[in-house]
Amino acid sequence: MADLPKSVDEAVALLSAGDYVADRSLATTLFLALSMGRPLFLEGEAGVGKTEIAKVLAARLGRNLVRLQCYEGLDVSSAVYEWNYPAQMIEIQAARAAAVEDRERLVDEVFTERFLIARPILKALEPDTAGAPVLLIDELDRTDEPFEAYLLEVLADFQVTIPEIGTVKAPKPPIVVITSNRTREIHDAIKRRCLYHWIGYPDAAREKRILAVKVPGVAERLSDQIIAFVQRLRDEDLFKKPGVAETIDWANALIRLDRTELDPGTVDETLGVLLKYQDDIARIQGSEAAKFLEEIAAGGATARPPVMEGGT
Repeated sequence: MADLPKSVDEAVALLSAGDYVADRSLATTLFLALSMGRPLFLEGEAGVGKTEIAKVLAARLGRNLVRLQCYEGLDVSSAVYEWNYPAQMIEIQAARAAAVEDRERLVDEVFTERFLIARPILKALEPDTAGAPVLLIDELDRTDEPFEAYLLEVLADFQVTIPEIGTVKAPKPPIVVITSNRTREIHDAIKRRCLYHWIGYPDAAREKRILAVKVPGVAERLSDQIIAFVQRLRDEDLFKKPGVAETIDWANALIRLDRTELDPGTVDETLGVLLKYQDDIARIQGSEAAKFLEEIAAGGATARPPVMEGGT
């Protein structure tokens, strides 16, 4: 188990050691969250590297990663704990067969930790020989508001209350990373308990550094063309703009196709790696993609301004 970073520079180095390219503002928020023992709340478009931060933290700090993937309808039994009802019924039937008459004692016995099934949040609060784990609550915006309300106790006091047993409190608070794609607004009560950071699309220079780290085999010319094309795509009013993850996938795909530079045919054939909606693909395929390539060749494609940083 490695020590937590003691400065922003060490936080930068920790992310870099995990092949995560980020700027100083993200590293600063991460350092503060770790040093203050506060959850880190990350918002941004899908594919910009939010989830990857939790993975890098777990790997570089030598901690276990406990991941709660959120979805609509997520409830306490799936996220926190549930009782092993079949085992409880077997215990009750065995007690009846043995003519046990003390019902109150029997109830106490079947509602013990022996019959408790820990789900991700409860697991993250349990003692761990590797140190407090990294709890990733991924895509919180996909859940319902009642589940957000349940999280308030967890994020404020790092504990959960189980009516039959009592309060379970973490001996050492886990490192909590919460992500949201902002498909809906998360309640302020959650955000107040966290340190917040928005991860946007990276500018061209940072995205090229990311590509060099994640796809070291990509040729310089092809890398420049990929970055310029993706940055140009993000200027378009698309249903879903390509994230950094799609940039990396596209570079890997082009290498597998033995391409050393972009041409209209290659772009048309591989747009499905970058874009995930047919309407977006139909809009860009053909003359529009060819026009983008002409702009890039002429040096007319300018990088999007770095409004907010991203990394992966």
